[in-house]
Amino acid sequence: MSRIRADLLLVLAALIWGTAFIAQKNAGELMGPISFVGVRFLLSCVALTPLALYEGGQSRTPLKKADWSLAGLIGICVFAAAALQQVGLATTTATNGGFLTALYVILVPLFVFAQSGVKPRRIVLVAGVVSVAGAWLLTDGAELTSWTSGDGLVLIADVAWAAGISLVPAFLSRCDRPYFLAFAQFGVVGALGTVVGLAVEPVSQEGLHAALPSILYAGLCSGGIAFTLQIVALKYTPAAEAALIMSLESVFAALSGAVLLSERLTGSAILGGALILLGVVLVESGPAMQNIRLPQFWLWLSQAPQYRNWLAQVWGKAR
Repeated sequence: MSRIRADLLLVLAALIWGTAFIAQKNAGELMGPISFVGVRFLLSCVALTPLALYEGGQSRTPLKKADWSLAGLIGICVFAAAALQQVGLATTTATNGGFLTALYVILVPLFVFAQSGVKPRRIVLVAGVVSVAGAWLLTDGAELTSWTSGDGLVLIADVAWAAGISLVPAFLSRCDRPYFLAFAQFGVVGALGTVVGLAVEPVSQEGLHAALPSILYAGLCSGGIAFTLQIVALKYTPAAEAALIMSLESVFAALSGAVLLSERLTGSAILGGALILLGVVLVESGPAMQNIRLPQFWLWLSQAPQYRNWLAQVWGKAR
């Protein structure tokens, strides 16, 4: 897969996640938030079973104990992030939730550096600051005046999101089994969410039935499709840069909140969306800009008068 195709998969994942904030927020009001996390990821696990089995049949390298352990650790990170985020969405707006979730873009490079010692490119850090500034403008009035405990939980969830994202490339580098990783991750999150949810939350048949559309969308689209696309793309796109592309999630969350929940989308919010898009463009154009060498640029500049004279002669003959 080419880098551009991997990046487009991440954009599609961000679109699905941004719109999923609506489904998640509605479901949290109908059934327990942790129970919802468990049920939706169990559905995702079932959806990925055929792909994981097919991949296992095609692979010639058996899974090692360390592979299972790393996949389980990633699943635990995703469970912590998803559960905290879902509980937090009960008392925050979809717009604020999208902004606070986007803050993991500045944490992923730190986790990658801590794990591998690879320093992020400067353009990635600049793009991260630009994207976070844009996400801030997407909040209500560009300020969190109605700070709630839910906002704090979503913010804490960013740490778990960043840890999970940064661990995926480490798994794929040692075991090229992306569908297995998605299947194992969904299984861990689904099992933990269901057990914890049943233990601490009341679950009714009426609430489960009412939340079924949200469960289907979050389980099949947000989980089964978007999370799997993220895992596949992270094999080709560095984690820190992938996080920046996925920060478009906050833009899609704001747009879906404005369209479906009548949440206000102000001029500052539109500017914020433009800044996030600029951050994505910066991280995408960074490698191309770095290939332009300064000596070559000055050589071209020194020859500019010759090109100008040649164009003048051509223009004179054309007249």
